[in-house]
Amino acid sequence: MPNLPKLSLYIHMPWCIKKCPYCDFNSFVSQTQIPEENYIRHLLNDLSNDISLISERKIDNIFIGGGTPSLFSEKSIQLLLEGVHTRLYVSPFAEITIEANPGTMEINRFDGYQASGVNRISIGIQSFNQKSLQHIDRTYYSNNAIQAIILANTLGLNSFNLDLMHGLPHQTKKEALRDLQVAINLNVPHISWYQLTIEPNTLFSRCRPSLPNEDDLWDIFQKGDQLLHAAGYEQYEISSYSRQGHYCAHNLNYWRFGDYLGIGCGAHGKITQLNGSIIRTEKTKHPRKFMSGCYLYKLSEVCDHDKPFEFFINRFRLLEPIPKNEYRSYTGLLEHSIRAPLDILITKGYLIETDNFWQTTQKGRLFLNSMLEVFLSK
Repeated sequence: MPNLPKLSLYIHMPWCIKKCPYCDFNSFVSQTQIPEENYIRHLLNDLSNDISLISERKIDNIFIGGGTPSLFSEKSIQLLLEGVHTRLYVSPFAEITIEANPGTMEINRFDGYQASGVNRISIGIQSFNQKSLQHIDRTYYSNNAIQAIILANTLGLNSFNLDLMHGLPHQTKKEALRDLQVAINLNVPHISWYQLTIEPNTLFSRCRPSLPNEDDLWDIFQKGDQLLHAAGYEQYEISSYSRQGHYCAHNLNYWRFGDYLGIGCGAHGKITQLNGSIIRTEKTKHPRKFMSGCYLYKLSEVCDHDKPFEFFINRFRLLEPIPKNEYRSYTGLLEHSIRAPLDILITKGYLIETDNFWQTTQKGRLFLNSMLEVFLSK
């Protein structure tokens, strides 16, 4: 029997008030009232169909993402989590996160979420600057963002996260760093701070906005990183900074090549089987087809040739050491299967190696794509 990694549950809520011009997630603007009860019923049916893949394993954390899950009522989230608990064994210490946008955060609703077991919120703010919010077509005001964080601080949650972007259209260095300072001043325990990227099949890819130049982006990152460390935040992943004890358990499980069930429109899953094989699932993307009972779009097994890339594309994001025994346990492959690419990375100064672990260097973290390319060559 393989040494199985931890197991998470990801639940996708696909609806938004408005599609952001930079967003390539599987999300849909609701033209009518969201069919909450119907969608929850199909989510739980989807979960029931996947239970055979996990062999009675424990769920260590749950992440409700989207879309905008906080568009759903507290009653709907209660029905959802009650249904999860009746079908799966969820750890009593599980981190249960729900994503929210500032314009949908209401005290009564979030009290209801907490009563259902939610103990962490991830707030998609992106910027505190009203001009920047307008440039990325966000649907709330900067004071809504500040009020959302003040509310999160009063809820007694285990933790909460703030999504903050830099390198926004027409954004100056001063504006980008001011956004970061506002988040620090508001005592946010976890900050996901990342540069805007232009993804294919988005409005910004078709109508490219004016973005800061490469020199300014690098200066923003360096000064922002210094600002966060000086304020007591630890960078534990390429775009994640946390105060002590506030790492995101769900995302850590992704990056450590952990397993996860994915239910809901367009959700992806990765499940290690008892025989050591790794199964990947992808669910039907469109809500209409999903709610007709057609849940599974694709199920496939990860071949041995792809496992090194899949393992390291996650592990290289983390600043922590990569235990060698986890590569063997989680992929079923021996170290000699990746000896040649590892030697290349070590020679280039991207990676250090000891008897027990590998770890990316500061130089390696700046050339992540180059590091991964060595695992794609045949």
